[in-house]
Amino acid sequence: MSRERLLITGANGRIGTILRERLAGDYDVTGIDFRRDRGSDVKKVDAARLKDVLKACAGHDVIVDLAAIPAVKTPWDQVYGNNVPATANALEAARLAGCRRVVFASSNHVVGLYERDEPYASIVAGRYEGLDPERVPRLTAVSPLRPDGYYALGKVIGEAAGRFYAEEHGLSVHCLRIGSVTPSGEPTDVRCFATLLTHDDLERLVRACIEAPPDVAYGIFYGVSANTWRFWDIEEASNAVGYEPRDNAESWR
Repeated sequence: MSRERLLITGANGRIGTILRERLAGDYDVTGIDFRRDRGSDVKKVDAARLKDVLKACAGHDVIVDLAAIPAVKTPWDQVYGNNVPATANALEAARLAGCRRVVFASSNHVVGLYERDEPYASIVAGRYEGLDPERVPRLTAVSPLRPDGYYALGKVIGEAAGRFYAEEHGLSVHCLRIGSVTPSGEPTDVRCFATLLTHDDLERLVRACIEAPPDVAYGIFYGVSANTWRFWDIEEASNAVGYEPRDNAESWR
């Protein structure tokens, strides 16, 4: 039985590098990125050019779309000129190339402004007194969107575009609201004790989406480990695609 072919866009970024290395044993992985690193087999492709992305997508089964300028404070002109077209091109190229699924890297920042409100403001600041983590209302896929910047706004557009392609064109799209993926996979600040997504759990989540049955046509799933102080829901991802995180940021207290 032939292995599925997986295309990762933005493959030289932090998350792309983690996934390329971890998924290569079970899938035929191709990576593309705007830049080419010395010694890397990642192909140089401008994700903002549809014809180039379409060429790269040919023959692949699943696209893991990570291509974007990742800084949270990316200005609108760069989001509009690069991030939004890169997302749109990944979806359109996947449709035209006959891919079965796109796993889209959205962001926790699409609901980032909740962190101005209690109890979330206290949690991300590490002020836990008087709080019970089991009673904290967790944000779900249907919680009202509250993007905290232009970068997040671009991800909101990507989620909406994914739903359009799923419902109008039959392309399965899974949107991952990814939490804090640090270089080491460990917490680097107090917020991470709520928002950390370890490298192992990142792999588990993406694998779960790749291998989910065809009838899971569209989904929005929070990418977060099983942290005691998490305030994003993981039950939806567990029920829909079988995501079962095993790590807890409290291990690093």
